[in-house]
Amino acid sequence: MTYLDHAATTPVLPEVIAAISQAMTLTGNASSLHTSGRAARRRIEESREAIAAALGARPSEVVFTSGGTESDNLAVAGIYRARVAADPRRHRIIAPAIEHHAVLDVIEHLVADAGAAVTWLEVDDFGRVHADTLAAAIAENPADVALVTVMWANNEVGTVNPIRELAAVAHTQGIPFHTDAVQAIGQVPVDFARSGVDAVTVTGHKIGGPVGVGALLVRRDTPVAPIMFGGGQERSIRSGTLDKAGIIGLAVAVQDAVAHRAERAVAHAALRDELIRAVTAQVPDVLLSGDPGAGLMDGGPSRLPGNAHLRFPGCEGDSLLMLLDAAGIECSTGSACTAGVARPSHVLLAMGLPEPDARASLRFTFGHTSTIDDVTAVAQAIGPAVQRSRRAALAGARRR
Repeated sequence: MTYLDHAATTPVLPEVIAAISQAMTLTGNASSLHTSGRAARRRIEESREAIAAALGARPSEVVFTSGGTESDNLAVAGIYRARVAADPRRHRIIAPAIEHHAVLDVIEHLVADAGAAVTWLEVDDFGRVHADTLAAAIAENPADVALVTVMWANNEVGTVNPIRELAAVAHTQGIPFHTDAVQAIGQVPVDFARSGVDAVTVTGHKIGGPVGVGALLVRRDTPVAPIMFGGGQERSIRSGTLDKAGIIGLAVAVQDAVAHRAERAVAHAALRDELIRAVTAQVPDVLLSGDPGAGLMDGGPSRLPGNAHLRFPGCEGDSLLMLLDAAGIECSTGSACTAGVARPSHVLLAMGLPEPDARASLRFTFGHTSTIDDVTAVAQAIGPAVQRSRRAALAGARRR
């Protein structure tokens, strides 16, 4: 199979597998005081220090979680509840509608069950949030804003946001700023201290690490109410027995992603551009969604190097995906967390695209195992697949 769905999950790095396998032979709960417990705690703290160093954070700012969804929930719900507890007037959340559902759905939950209000930020045609848009949203009533959350890079179309600038706008009014950096780490420079943000979501399985482990980088002076209760681990922000093996694997993956980011970015961008060229040669009316990728954003590319999000007019993305899958090519129509849901991409709709265009898209994403052979496979299969998909869509329209 040709695997081009690295934005959904990446193959686990051999070094990570080796580290996890060795860690799983060790006994000891990191909360225990005996020798094995202290040894487990030491390994976890060494991993915490490694992750902090790689991402520009202090070790005390790294809170371990079960992954991106929990980190997003903890950041949004935790900061919201802490802010409301301190000042009940602060009940408004500001976010763009292009966020991952791990953010969107917790916001909707807070609106329904916790009295939150939400201001949805408009995005431009590339899916980017601009600082003046955020400033205008805050200016409606700065005193009622609990937090702002804007993803570092969009998981579907690959557009990178001006996170430092957006965080600075929020901080002019003393408002905490959270960003989901799940797609950004390993593809663009991510430095927690330099970014100025208050909380950053991290997960392992997008960078060659294990599924089921992640972290929330959160400043010590940012109030966060826990959403899980128990033993008081992780600064009492996130209770639960720590996954020693998973955390060790996460540290190896984060270090690898940061160490090889620059060289992989060049390689992945070259593969992405060649894929776009090759697909365009076979399907001349194909359209690229998101930032073209020629600019810079916060010292890195304005589009994720490994992302090619393409729209095929006259096709249904789901049928085109299955035709490519039958040809041995694995890609996606968008976020894997909404796979199988028969609705158009909320990201593309928020960018102003009509529903037929939003349904006619495929996302190809590259990772550490990708090669030029993957591009060649797509180039050979895409033309016939598009033709079949268009014929099927036309036949379906006639039947209706």
